Amino acid sequence: MRIHITDLIDGDILSTDTFNTYGLHVLSKGTPLSSCEISKLLQHQIDYVEIHSRVAEHVPMRTIESGLNPKWLPTVEPIYQNAVNGCEQLFQDALHNGRIQEADVIQSFQPLVDNFKMERDVVSMLLLLNTKDDYTYQHSVQVGMLAYYLASWLGYEEKQAVKIGQAGFLHDIGKCRIEDSILNKPERLTEQEYELVKQHTVYGHDIIQRSFGDTLHATVALEHHERTDGTGYPNRISGDDMHPVSKIVAVADVYSAMISSRVYQKKRDLLFVLRELYRMSFSELDPFTTHTFIKHMIPNFIGKRVVLTTGESGTIVMTHPSEFFRPLIQIDDQFFDLTVDRNLEVKHVYM
Repeated sequence: MRIHITDLIDGDILSTDTFNTYGLHVLSKGTPLSSCEISKLLQHQIDYVEIHSRVAEHVPMRTIESGLNPKWLPTVEPIYQNAVNGCEQLFQDALHNGRIQEADVIQSFQPLVDNFKMERDVVSMLLLLNTKDDYTYQHSVQVGMLAYYLASWLGYEEKQAVKIGQAGFLHDIGKCRIEDSILNKPERLTEQEYELVKQHTVYGHDIIQRSFGDTLHATVALEHHERTDGTGYPNRISGDDMHPVSKIVAVADVYSAMISSRVYQKKRDLLFVLRELYRMSFSELDPFTTHTFIKHMIPNFIGKRVVLTTGESGTIVMTHPSEFFRPLIQIDDQFFDLTVDRNLEVKHVYM
């Protein structure tokens, strides 16, 4: 049986020899898999392997919902939570001292990069780790990592991609000056409250500027809610005047906000979120940046279960590089190419 490596469990046995994309032999047929072997597959960027059928396969519910095997949790969850806690401490420092320390930013964010950079299924990783608690801090962590990934996909070198990830990590630091009663309000904000929240961009720019000077991080904090059509805030600048990294963080910011659970918002369907980003790329978000993000996120859906508009359930077996939202679906022994069957659409993706 063919299986994605994030769905492997201890005790699975390879049924064929495994090679990487360069043709190098990685693991032999008959190898029992444990965390060590699975880590080796990750390091060689192998997505799928062939294993012997399991005698009795029990998939925990959390795996079905997320797509990422819970056995990774003991490794990645503490790192993620430490970053969330570190972000909270940075907010407290910014509130009480008016500034933050660069060493604290690196200490909080760098372990994420070091431990998550090889993770291929970004979608599942974020959903599995995301909770309703500490939304502001979790959102900052997620935007930092998404900005790092997106910068890498856009061709930035590792050192610069990390710097961009840090800018994403700090993009909302100005919210430390907004009252929790407003930030966590379960109902729709009043116009006056919304105007107060919009000031977090100015506050963030001020905090970072006082901490590090007039840096990229300060620019991103100020501009991440600007929009290419000039409808954003605080200065209603257009895309030509936005820093390229602000455009990266804007995409990461919107995506993270839409997939997150909050007291007033349920998680949206993942394909719906990408469709919404695609729609926004023709007006509010930079199209090249947004389409690059979508192109790299869409392959994460391969192997995921879906429900079609007909009510039928199937599995995504292939995605298309141009028609992002019309994959090849397998239902039992039949295959349906949604680029051909234009009457069919994916209604919901099960992660």
